[in-house]
Amino acid sequence: MLLSLSRRTLARVAGGAVLTLALGATLTTPAAADDKVVRIGYQKYGTLILLKNKGLLEEKLKPLGYTVKWSEFPAGPQLLEALNAGAVDFGNTGEAPPIFAQAAGAPLIYVGYEPAAPTGEAILVPKNSPLKSVADLKGKTIALNKGSNVHYLLVKALEKAGVPYADVKTAYLTPADARAAFERGSVDAWAIWDPYQAAAEKTVDARILADGTGVVSNYQFYFATRSFVEKAPQVVDVLLGAVAEIGAWAKANPKAAAEQFSPLIGIPAPILEVALSRQQYDVKPLTPEITSQQQQVADAFHKLGLIPAPIKISDAVRAPKS
Repeated sequence: MLLSLSRRTLARVAGGAVLTLALGATLTTPAAADDKVVRIGYQKYGTLILLKNKGLLEEKLKPLGYTVKWSEFPAGPQLLEALNAGAVDFGNTGEAPPIFAQAAGAPLIYVGYEPAAPTGEAILVPKNSPLKSVADLKGKTIALNKGSNVHYLLVKALEKAGVPYADVKTAYLTPADARAAFERGSVDAWAIWDPYQAAAEKTVDARILADGTGVVSNYQFYFATRSFVEKAPQVVDVLLGAVAEIGAWAKANPKAAAEQFSPLIGIPAPILEVALSRQQYDVKPLTPEITSQQQQVADAFHKLGLIPAPIKISDAVRAPKS
């Protein structure tokens, strides 16, 4: 049976202390204050895994005497649980995970963002599904990774279609489990991001019911712990510079980037080229406008009871350099 949590349950989880960490060897004991190690959390797709594969960051950090420890996570919420637990210093996720993490008291600081990529996430249905619009989701079951960027996509898409959030059923599943449920027909729709989105479109004839166009921006955000930003601001700057450099390379060489991604995540390069074409690159400091947009995400989740209390995004944004 699919696990479907109520909004009240999700609010209780998001507003509690730290979620129970069952990430096994992924998590490590927090480094001592004088250890010159930066611990980076990454997911199987995105600029950070390319950075890891290239070895570029290690070379750039040598003059500062820092080494790098990489830890892989299945999705943004788990990565930020690790950051909250002091097992990760730096990472990136979509819009929604940092909202839940900040609401749970995680000491995160936004240090940068990638430009909007609204077509890089979508609500999918089977090719022959009778569902033709988001309005048709009323009473249906949608699979998604709780607290992820597609959680906000679902919230806003339903709002735009005039469907109350309470009128749909949610099955909170990891991407792998969600795909299995989608293929079995155990759920009516699947809210998911690239490259899983592109893979589903190609391999199981999934159809896009709606993507983020005109609904959400789908930003990617980069974070560090407050203590790491204070201890090693120059390392954060080097990290962001390396992210920008590898992003510029991927944008200029999408075929080569797809070929590098393919063996890392087990998705054919042609599918990854589609996903990469929907991704934006570069990394920039947060502006008041971007901070305001992220505040809207937080306010929407609070209004729905998905986080227990209001939060102020600007409290967690790195101060601009003077």
